[in-house]
Amino acid sequence: MAGPMSSRPAFHAKLGDMSLVTVEITESVATMTLNDPKRRNAVTLAMCDEISAAMDEIDHNQAVHAIVVTGAAPAFCAGADLTHLDNPASGQTAGSEEDGLVAIYEGFLRIGRSPLPTIAAVNGAAVGAGMNLALICDVRIAGRSARFDDRFLQIGIHPGGGHTWMLQNICGPQTAAAAVLFSEVIDGPEAERLGLAYRCVEDDKLLDYCQEMAARAGSAPRQLVVRTKQTMVEIRDVTGQQAAMHMELGPQAASARHPAFKKKLAALKAKISS
Repeated sequence: MAGPMSSRPAFHAKLGDMSLVTVEITESVATMTLNDPKRRNAVTLAMCDEISAAMDEIDHNQAVHAIVVTGAAPAFCAGADLTHLDNPASGQTAGSEEDGLVAIYEGFLRIGRSPLPTIAAVNGAAVGAGMNLALICDVRIAGRSARFDDRFLQIGIHPGGGHTWMLQNICGPQTAAAAVLFSEVIDGPEAERLGLAYRCVEDDKLLDYCQEMAARAGSAPRQLVVRTKQTMVEIRDVTGQQAAMHMELGPQAASARHPAFKKKLAALKAKISS
């Protein structure tokens, strides 16, 4: 189980005036919930707008160190509503499908662009583009009832949003082929075994587990958390330990000069000498 919550004075707040997305902040953690349970939290253009607005508020909130993304029961996210791709009233022209697809991607892409660490609390079905929403997060924690259901080919559409790249990089080409080409549905325990999820936990413990895990980011200065995530993203393109060491050297030296580190170092020295 995750460690103790941040020593920062506790507060609880709700952000914005939204209907399809809710955001609650407790201590250093923002929990964003897709909130359209009658449609199993399918992503619409309106929901994308609310996700973007919510993320803007979260990213600018200096008290927030990490984000948990989940869906209102019974699903995590049932995919994307693509009906806007076939709307004669919209005056579609050749190539406009690409514009429509990019527009619906924006919801999960905006989460992926956050400088803050993100955890997907997958509490039910994550279907198609709903899988993208989980895959874009830094860590996925699956509830026992989670279902990762690719389904793109089953509804007659090519995967999109970088889906095949993300899935292969997370859990390898064989698992990705089974999910994408052969429509294998992966449940929570199997997702953990395959590396698609970091952990599988009981459904009634899922959100608490994710929030407590996310709160660990509150023990370090926000700037350090953000810079460390940035390094982890940039270092994926580096080959070799020496190049990685040099990439980390500057940020590590800067963090060693930070008052928070100096305070912890002084406490460690006092403990050793006592």
